[in-house]
Amino acid sequence: MAETSENSDGLACLIVLGMAGSGKTTFVKKLAQFKRAEHKPYVINLDPACKETPYPANIDIRDTINYKEVMKQYGLGPNGGIVTSLNLFSTKFGKVVDILKQAKENKYCVIDTPGQIEVFTWSASGIIITEALAAEFPTTIVYVMDIVRSTSPTTFMSNMIYACSILYKTRLPFIVVLNKIDVQNHDFAVEWIKDFEAFHEAIEQEKDYVSNLSRTMSLTLDEFYKDLKVCGVSSKTGVGFSRFFELVQETVEEYKKDYKVEYEKVRKEREAQKAAQEKEILEKAKRKEDGEEVDLTPFITHKPMGVDISDVYLCQGTEEDSEESETEQIVANADDEREEMDFAGFVKAKK
Repeated sequence: MAETSENSDGLACLIVLGMAGSGKTTFVKKLAQFKRAEHKPYVINLDPACKETPYPANIDIRDTINYKEVMKQYGLGPNGGIVTSLNLFSTKFGKVVDILKQAKENKYCVIDTPGQIEVFTWSASGIIITEALAAEFPTTIVYVMDIVRSTSPTTFMSNMIYACSILYKTRLPFIVVLNKIDVQNHDFAVEWIKDFEAFHEAIEQEKDYVSNLSRTMSLTLDEFYKDLKVCGVSSKTGVGFSRFFELVQETVEEYKKDYKVEYEKVRKEREAQKAAQEKEILEKAKRKEDGEEVDLTPFITHKPMGVDISDVYLCQGTEEDSEESETEQIVANADDEREEMDFAGFVKAKK
C-alpha cells in the first residue's frame, strides 16, 4: 500500500469554480460560515483582482501579489494581469501546501478562484495548483452553476459540456452545485441529467441550429452523467448545504479509492526530483565557496527586462534572513530561480 502523506486524511480541499455571475463567491462565503467543528473550513482566495472578499480568508493572494504592479511592470491588461499574478503565485504554492499540512484543526480547505473561470481551468498555473493540492490531500472540484440562467436547454447543455471538459482535464472527483434554488427550483435540471428523454422533449421546443447541436451533444454526455454528483443549494439561505457536505464526503472516499495512488506517485516523483536538484545545487554552492569556478546558470532563468520578481511580491522577509551564511544564500537564491525556471519550462511544454 502506498505511503500516505501527512494530514491527507485530516484535510479535504474543495476547489470552487464557476462562470461569472453563478454565485461562486457567495457560495464560498456560505461555506466559510460553517464554523462547527465538523465543518471548520480553511479558506484561500486566489483572485488577485477582487477589491474585497465577503469572507475571512486564511490565505489571500492579494497579501502576496500586487496585481496592479504586475499589470504595470509587464504591460498587461486586466485578464493578462490575473493570469500572470496566478503564474507568479503558483511558483511559490509549495509553501501554501506546507501551511495546509499544519492545519490539523480544519476539515476542509475551500479555494475560491477568479471569476474568469478560464484563467484557472485552462492556465498552467491552475494545473500546478490543482496537482499540488491533489498530491497531498483529497481534492474535489466543485462546479457552481446558476440554475436561474440554465432553464433553457441549450444554456444548460453549454454548462454541462464545460463541466465535462473540466472533469476530464483535472481528473479529480467532481460535484456540480446548482445554485440559487431559492429563486428557481432545480428539479428540472436533475431530471434532464437522469433522463435523456426528458431533456429531448425540452429541446424539441427549440428549433434553431444550437438546439440540434445540444441534442447531439447530450448523447455524448451519457457516460459523464452516469456517476455525476449533483445537488441544489441556495448560497443565500443555506438550503441544500447538508446534502452538499454528504457529497463531499463521498468524493473524499472516491479520491482515496480511485485517485490517491496516482497522485502519490506524482508526489514521490516530484520529491525525488527536487532532492536531486537541491543536492546538485548544494554541491556546486560549496565548490563556489571554495573558490572554484562554478556555472550556476542551469538553475537561473532570465527575467523580463526591467522587471524584478521581488518587486511583485509584497512579503520580502525579515532581517533574520540576511544573517544566513554565503552558502545558504546561494542555495536559497538558486532554488528560487530554479522554481521560476521550472515554471517557465512547464508553460513552454504546455503550449
